[in-house]
Amino acid sequence: MKFLQSSNGDLNQFLPELIELRRHLHAHPELSGLEHQTAALIAGQLRKYGWHVREAVGRTGLVAEIGPTNGPLVGLRVDMDALPVEEKTGLDFASLQEGVMHACGHDLHSCIGLGVARLLAGQSELPTGVRMLFQPAEEIAEGARWMRADGATKGLDALFGVHVFPELPVGKIGVRSGSLTAAAGELQIEVIGEGGHGAKPHQSTDAIWITGKVVSGLQESISRRLDALHPVVISFGKIEGGKAFNVIADRVKLLGTVRCLDEALHRRLPDWIEQIVQSICSSYGAKAVVNYRCITPIVYNDPKLTNLLERSATSLLGEENVIKLDHPSLGAEDFAELLQGVPGTMFRLGVAGEEGCAPLHNGYFALDERSLTVGIEVLFVTLLRWMQENSRPIT
Repeated sequence: MKFLQSSNGDLNQFLPELIELRRHLHAHPELSGLEHQTAALIAGQLRKYGWHVREAVGRTGLVAEIGPTNGPLVGLRVDMDALPVEEKTGLDFASLQEGVMHACGHDLHSCIGLGVARLLAGQSELPTGVRMLFQPAEEIAEGARWMRADGATKGLDALFGVHVFPELPVGKIGVRSGSLTAAAGELQIEVIGEGGHGAKPHQSTDAIWITGKVVSGLQESISRRLDALHPVVISFGKIEGGKAFNVIADRVKLLGTVRCLDEALHRRLPDWIEQIVQSICSSYGAKAVVNYRCITPIVYNDPKLTNLLERSATSLLGEENVIKLDHPSLGAEDFAELLQGVPGTMFRLGVAGEEGCAPLHNGYFALDERSLTVGIEVLFVTLLRWMQENSRPIT
């Protein structure tokens, strides 16, 4: 595999500095909504490059701008937060924060954004304005909503994004028009029965047993009441109930997630889930309280912008290294919130080294740092091409 060598001498000159910065961020991760030191460090770097920076946008987020302010405006979003995961990589720059790790590559994303910012600042003249969004709290799917509420996407004509992708080797990227990730929701169910003695279950309404019926009944209903061509995933990650080994539980709480690739179907799911759960519980003499919270909608990649990014990446990497992804992911990404009213596209950045790469959100996740150059140059060239194609004379 022949890896991309920067055609821009400036990137070659400051790449070691960016790698050092990325390792610093990796060693000092901050959880969602707590990215104070990360944001301060990034803000300082951006100001040093010559960008106009606004801090505390979306709580701990940053917005930076450069270029003409009275014409078209293109944006780039990268995220900054880490995960509550214990690092097991054994790297020299492994996390110094117990139980906190950059296990999703946001440290690399931030440095990609800084690399693009530095290259753009080195241009003698930009055809249009550029806005950088350094977003907090992606992992809890709140940061994009916070930033949009603070006006971070106001006036944008296009928005680009990137996410590391362990399934692809370093040197390759993945692109896809249309749906890239799923709509996601949080599902809370409380099954309410009637307690009793463990030796006399017939005198009670066993909430634990009925909860088992709810879990299996929802899974069976998916296969028999929903179109198999529009997949829905319901997974429960937490269950609480019961007080003693010999007491029939009167209440059980379930907490889970729902994923769907069809926006119209996703809007119908809360009512459908409510009907199924209530029907199962009432048939066994129990009651239920069902709460559904939409976490984030589908990331829809604008075909025109995706084509632009694909052409730009192909000119840099070669056609064989720009992979068209056949299927969307059932994972969620709150980049979708920023696309409400703004066309945009996100691509997948290959980060697997010769020995592969552990999955995202895994304590052994360790990406190949050569992907930093690839991400920077693909986005830099894409943004320049967008600006050239969308600039207009100032009157």
